[in-house]
Amino acid sequence: MDKQQILSKNQQIIFDLIDKSSEPLKAYTILFNVQKKGIKAPLQVYRALDKLVEMGKIHKIESRNAFIACHNSSCQVSKATAFSICEICEKVTEISSVSLSKYLTNFKDKDGMKYSKYNLEFFGLCKKCR
Repeated sequence: MDKQQILSKNQQIIFDLIDKSSEPLKAYTILFNVQKKGIKAPLQVYRALDKLVEMGKIHKIESRNAFIACHNSSCQVSKATAFSICEICEKVTEISSVSLSKYLTNFKDKDGMKYSKYNLEFFGLCKKCR
């Protein structure tokens, strides 16, 4: 995915908010924070979020139903994303692991199903919370 694609005005506003956030943001939190910039409808936010995910600029943390900016320049968003999530402080970190990516690329289940997309979330305790 080309992360240098040109963003629409709404996409840029929403991406900037997510990129500056220290934690994943939910769609309605995003809406609340961008209303002063002219984005008033939930549909506008969801369209921008869908496009930003498709472009590889952000990721969705499924278990939190929230969004985080992608800071991994070699991320293959359409193929695999993996995150570590602290069960105490809820800090989310994108995992960048060549060995994990290589394993997932070649992974097949017992029935021979070859997967085209992964979204993994690992839960535990971060260094600070241990």
